[in-house]
Amino acid sequence: MQSLESNIPVSATPGIREGQLVLADGSIFEGELFGANLPTSGLVSGEVVFNTVLSGYQEVITDPSYAGQIITFTTPHIGNVGVNTYDFESRRPFCRGVIVRDLARRHSNYRAEASLDAMLTRYGVSAIGGLDTRRLTRVLRDNGSMNGAFGTAATESLHAAAQAETGTAGVDLVAEVTTTERYEFGEGAHTIVAFDFGIKQSILRDLERIGKVIVVPASTTAADVLALRPDGVFLSNGPGDPAELGYAVQAIGELIGQVPIFGICLGHQLICRALGADTFKLPFGHHGGNHPVRHNATGKVEITSQNHNFCVDSDALGERATITHVNLNDGTVEGIRVPGQPVFSVQYHPEAGPGPHDAHYLFNMFAELVTGHSAETRPASHSQLIEPELGVA
Repeated sequence: MQSLESNIPVSATPGIREGQLVLADGSIFEGELFGANLPTSGLVSGEVVFNTVLSGYQEVITDPSYAGQIITFTTPHIGNVGVNTYDFESRRPFCRGVIVRDLARRHSNYRAEASLDAMLTRYGVSAIGGLDTRRLTRVLRDNGSMNGAFGTAATESLHAAAQAETGTAGVDLVAEVTTTERYEFGEGAHTIVAFDFGIKQSILRDLERIGKVIVVPASTTAADVLALRPDGVFLSNGPGDPAELGYAVQAIGELIGQVPIFGICLGHQLICRALGADTFKLPFGHHGGNHPVRHNATGKVEITSQNHNFCVDSDALGERATITHVNLNDGTVEGIRVPGQPVFSVQYHPEAGPGPHDAHYLFNMFAELVTGHSAETRPASHSQLIEPELGVA
C-alpha cells in the first residue's frame, strides 16, 4: 500500500482574513479565507465546479480527479465531523481550492483526528467561506463550469487571473496525480493490474477483495502490463481531458482482447476512445452523490456517485460497444460493454467514496471475469457475465 502523508496538526486558528472570489465573467463573491496561506500573488485560480454531496467532504477534497479545479460544496455546513487518516482518498489533496458557505467552528466525531481547516493548512490548500454558494451554483449551472480566482488581491487582478486560467480542457492533468513508481496493494490468488490515472484508496480496497493489486503509472505500456501476467486490468478515475492521453488510449487498445478490463470514470472514457469514440466536455459536469442512472437491460435505476467533466459521444460508438447505462438527467452515456470481449466500463463511481452503494455489484462482475480468466474457463460470450441482475450485494 502506498502510504498516506500524515502529521496533520490538531488545530489551526488563523485570524479572519477577508477575501473575494471573481469568476471569468466578472461575477464577484465576498467571503473569508481559511486553510493554507495564499501564494505570494495573493490569489488561487482554477476551474470552479460544484458538488452536491451531503456528506463525505474529506473524500471529495482528496479525490485526485479534482486536480486543476476549485470545489464548491452546495451543502452549506462543512467541516462538522473533522477529518481522519482513513478517509483520505489519495496521498494529499490535488484540488486548487475549496469554497463553502459555512465552515464549522468546531468539529465533533469519534473518528476525527483534526479539523478540516487544519488539514487544508497542512497540505497547502487555500479555501474561502461565507460565500453565497446558492448564487454561485446557479451561475455555474446556468453558464457552465467557469474559471475563477479567489484571494486578497485586487478585484482586477483576480478577474485577470480567472480569465488567464487554462481550465481542464486540452490539459494532461493525469501526469500531476499518477504514481511515479509501481506498487502493490493487498494479496491474493488473482492478480489485477490497476492503471493509476488518479486512483482512489476506496477503489483499491474494493479491488483488494478480488486479489493482489499491482498499481502502475498512467504511462505504462501494454507490453509491460502483460508481462505482469494479470488476471484482470482496471482503469481508474482521474482528472482532465481524455483527449490528451493518447499514450493511455494506445495501451488500452492493445490490451482489449488480451485480458478482462474494467474501467470507471476517466477509465471509461479512455476505453471508448480506444474503440474510436470521441469525448466532449459537459456544460458543468457531474459532481455529486445523487445522479440517477438507468440500467438498460433491466430498466432499474441506480443512484450513483459521480465526478467528471467529460463525456463519451454516443453517436461515435456505433456497433463497437453496447451502451448499458444512461444518465436520466441528461441522457448521456454512463456505461458500455464490448460485444464478445470481457471489457466493460461505467462513467460513475461504484466504490462510492462518498455516495450510495447501488452500483457496488460492478466489482462482483469484474471478479467473475477475473476468476474466469485465471481458470482459463472463459465462457463463449463474456457479455453474459456483465449483464447480471442488479441488487447483488
